[in-house]
Amino acid sequence: MKPLILFFLLALSQSIYAQNPKLLNQSDTGYRGIWYSNEPSKDEYVYKYSGGLGTYPANHYPFSIYVEKVGKTFFCYGGADPSGNTLLHMVSYFDHQTGMVPRPTIVLDKETDNAHDNPVMNIDSEGYIWIFSTAHGTSSPAYISKSKRPFDISEFESIQPTKIVDGRIVPMDNFSYLQTWYQPGKGFLNLFTHYETQKIPGQPSKPRRTIGFMRSEDGISYSAWKDLAAISEGHYQTSGMQGNILGTAFNFHPIKEGVNGLNFRTNLYYLETRDFGETWQTASGEKIQIPVTDIQTPALAAEYESKGLLVYINDLVYDENGRPVILFVTSKGFEAGPERGPRTWNTARFTGSTWEILPVTTSDNNYDMGSLYIDPKGEWRIIGPTATGPQPFNTGGEMVLWISKDQGKSWKSKIMTSGSERNHSYARRPVNVHPDFYAFWADGHGREKSVSQLYFSDKKGNVFLLPTEMKADFAKPILIKSSSKK
Repeated sequence: MKPLILFFLLALSQSIYAQNPKLLNQSDTGYRGIWYSNEPSKDEYVYKYSGGLGTYPANHYPFSIYVEKVGKTFFCYGGADPSGNTLLHMVSYFDHQTGMVPRPTIVLDKETDNAHDNPVMNIDSEGYIWIFSTAHGTSSPAYISKSKRPFDISEFESIQPTKIVDGRIVPMDNFSYLQTWYQPGKGFLNLFTHYETQKIPGQPSKPRRTIGFMRSEDGISYSAWKDLAAISEGHYQTSGMQGNILGTAFNFHPIKEGVNGLNFRTNLYYLETRDFGETWQTASGEKIQIPVTDIQTPALAAEYESKGLLVYINDLVYDENGRPVILFVTSKGFEAGPERGPRTWNTARFTGSTWEILPVTTSDNNYDMGSLYIDPKGEWRIIGPTATGPQPFNTGGEMVLWISKDQGKSWKSKIMTSGSERNHSYARRPVNVHPDFYAFWADGHGREKSVSQLYFSDKKGNVFLLPTEMKADFAKPILIKSSSKK
């Protein structure tokens, strides 16, 4: 029976993957990001959120990785064809020695314009580049691609991953909101979301966003999915890793009738593993049985539901003592506009015994997303669109560099962009970040479909535009001068 079972599984796998779009493996003529909008609001702000979202969302990570061995920061993003109607999964790199970028490679056409389907990447210990092409829910497929050669973006091959379900090996062609982490000698630990119906009392057709994780030594054969949390209507999670510590910060969606509970996301939770997912615990080391199913749990870092505040998680990093620090935004409602403000940026730092919550600044949209950096000397930095942009109260704004030398108690700021035509949004921190390629993001008009350009900054706050049109195979990014301190 064994050969017959293997033949059946192979045939099933080939049947499913025959439906995949062909890998394009094409060199593009420049850097263009995807423009995307979500939930029309029928007011002057037009959408709940929108804009150039090539590095969206906060629940996807990483988009970029620095590799010292070859002196390059590799990056991926949600690109677009010249018409802006098709999401292309793009890969490129910044060469730190030459200061140049090549023409980006179009890995595949995701056949959607939904930025929730943006790719993320990882690089294994042999240098192979992995692209995880996510789905959004269960209505579209997800894919995995791998570079044919180490540290080479020119050609990728389609991977046919499997997972274990009820003891059986089955094809894996769907996952959402992926965050991929790699540890040499152990492989991949990927956190993600899966959608389940028949879980919300009285609303059997409503999906619950359940967060979990899966592991794989080779990136192809994955373990059974294990849930991390399944409270009410579900969660959004954002993760981070330092050494053997891998943690996740998440909120929860209260059960609501007739509306999406995700719009009422609240509370701040934290879990971590120090043994590659075998066990999970709180920041203080208390072991937690997963999945977490109660609103009140030792994993709760900060309670906001009773305060009527929503929680949007931006980033999770670790300080010089290996303790988690979470960057998140609170607001009074999910709609765009000044009535639901202020949108307060906060840090939550675990002191060793408790969570210290401190404000950083305010901005004008719930989806003003930035990244947090902590260097070995304990200096904190945030890069994010906290200054008002050309489309006020829409997603993004002007990028600002914030610096704190006292663990978030006080901050100094420096404007990085000004006088822009379009809002900048979703500044992302590379893994193993290099000071010359420190944050990566895109711009886009907040209220109407537009072109989207891609940018990166260095640690000092200088901003560079990636070339939108390239006549040669390599080009130098264009320096955009930074402004002085506010």
